[in-house]
Amino acid sequence: MINYHPDQHLLTLHSRGQLPLSMSIAISAHAEMCKICQQKLDALTTEESKNVFEASSNDLVDIDESNFDMASMLEDLLDNKLDMLDLMPSTIAQPVSTSITIKGKTFTLPRALRKQVDGQWQGIGKVSRLRMNTGEGKARASLLHIEAQGEIPEHSHKGSELTLLLAGEFSDEFNSYKPGDFMLLDENHQHSPKTTEGCLCYTIVDAPLYFTKGFTKLLNPIGELLY
Repeated sequence: MINYHPDQHLLTLHSRGQLPLSMSIAISAHAEMCKICQQKLDALTTEESKNVFEASSNDLVDIDESNFDMASMLEDLLDNKLDMLDLMPSTIAQPVSTSITIKGKTFTLPRALRKQVDGQWQGIGKVSRLRMNTGEGKARASLLHIEAQGEIPEHSHKGSELTLLLAGEFSDEFNSYKPGDFMLLDENHQHSPKTTEGCLCYTIVDAPLYFTKGFTKLLNPIGELLY
């Protein structure tokens, strides 16, 4: 059972197309795994479409039928479309990966993530990361894989950190998490995620992590290069 969901404000912004790509991917992927949020999004999208239609209807002006020739307009439209097709280069659709393999394990990806996976895994020890290009400045979106019995050292956040658990399980000082759980943390949270079975997550961070214990504190001066 999924226990953590995006709030109503995020769902509303998503239905209006007002979220950055990285966050929109997270909401869409969560909704694929969560019937409750998918139903909320369907309702919000229907409501938003109705509002847009009503607003557009109020802006309509009467058409002078004496100057309106439907057949001529359709003929011109068809000619223009054919001209544009002649100018367009021939393209072949690139295959979209439906799964990803890391450390001998294969995971099926939500549809929202499949077109974004185009890179190489990097990592240290039991933690691996695949950076995703969402065209944003500070926000960094990634797939994060932690092997069984792995953990991320205790850290706080200089900004926000979103984690969507795609497969497996992990826990921290606050709770235990299951696939579909959507967690949004800020500078007020300090934790050390660890997993017994291993996990795959989609993450977004908009500032470096700040490590708080042991030798990992030595990484803080170069945090800008690591996050």
